Amino acid sequence: MIKLAIVDDHKMFREGVIAILNDDKNINVIWSASNTQETLSHIEKERPDVLLMDITLGDESGITLTKVLLEDHKDLKVLALSMHQEDTYIVKILELGAKGYLLKDAGGEEMLNAINTVHQGGTYYSNHVSQVLINHITKGTSPKDKSQVIPLTKREQEILTKIAQEYSNPEIAKELFISIRTVDTHRRNLLDKLQVKNTAGLVKYAIKFGLIDV
Repeated sequence: MIKLAIVDDHKMFREGVIAILNDDKNINVIWSASNTQETLSHIEKERPDVLLMDITLGDESGITLTKVLLEDHKDLKVLALSMHQEDTYIVKILELGAKGYLLKDAGGEEMLNAINTVHQGGTYYSNHVSQVLINHITKGTSPKDKSQVIPLTKREQEILTKIAQEYSNPEIAKELFISIRTVDTHRRNLLDKLQVKNTAGLVKYAIKFGLIDV
């Protein structure tokens, strides 16, 4: 059962999302909040597995709130859910550590897919957001310089490629016939070896050095 929380300043939207998710027996909406104060109060009492986060919370910023939450709860999986399609919003919250970005015009099926993907350890970006990320990552980069590549083992290269292709940890484990714990260990080692902070950094490295096509 996935414990889910929703942070959005529009009550009607929160209720609509809850109505959609109530049909899925694998998801339990444990609480919802409209602002920073409510969110911080709720999360101290019960931490969700996945947190749906609006970017704009009235006069407050969902991006700032995400930063605060992830500083104290590093394992919290934040999935941004917003009407904003601008590059600055998308890139900033993902750089802070959000595991995905879903536009509010997404249908119920896509929302459920995004929640399940993030919960399983993967990342989820709507089509528009994926294009924004690719543009951001490749903007101003020089041709791939293989001399700068940090040596990786064959297994590390395989796992990095799968991560860049948006496979979740369980999916990678199944593809490579290894345990999920082994995948998680390799993911942490890759973060340390490549000196990046999150999945977005791993994807950027993979694209820069030609491990996947864009």
